[in-house]
Parts: sequence; structure tokens; C-alpha cells
Amino acid sequence: MRDAAWCRGVLAVKSLYAEVGMATTRERLQELLDTLPDDRLPDAVAALERLADPLMLAFLDAPEDDEETTAEDLADLEATRVAYQRGETIPHEEVRRELGR
Repeated sequence: MRDAAWCRGVLAVKSLYAEVGMATTRERLQELLDTLPDDRLPDAVAALERLADPLMLAFLDAPEDDEETTAEDLADLEATRVAYQRGETIPHEEVRRELGR
């Protein structure tokens, strides 16, 4: 997933700058923001909002799944794919609302 990989990269850069102190990190972020053209600011806001989302951070910090994929896993994935094709989905906004986020 591109967003997760991008967020991991941002977190790695964030860690690097955090080593030299919080003020320097904030100053560097401000410098980067100041260089962005106005039409890219919404992208920056979206990226930072993802980084501030505790659920996204939990996913990014989660260990990789090292278990083998079973026949049951594959059957579940196929059932999910078929349900998705039938339109049996819940919008992301609705899930967030239900979770109180």
C-alpha cells in the first residue's frame, strides 16, 4: 500500500530528525512547508493527519505477519472478494463513526 510505505518513510525521517532535538525537527518541518507550492498543501495536510491517526500508527508499528497462508485464509479472502463485488461494503467514514473516531 503506497500510503503505508510513504508513512513509514516519513516516520523514518522523523526519527532521524528527532535525534537532533524537537526544535530542530519542528523547524525542518516548517522549512519544508514553506517550500511547498500552495496546491500541494492539501497533500501535506493529508499526510500529517495520517501520521497523527493512532489507528494508522498502530498498523505501521505492527510486526509483519510471518504465518503461512492457509487454505482457510484463501477461502475467506475469496468470500470477501465475492462480497465486495456484490457491493456488500461499509464506507470508511461509517466505520470510523462507529468506532468513535
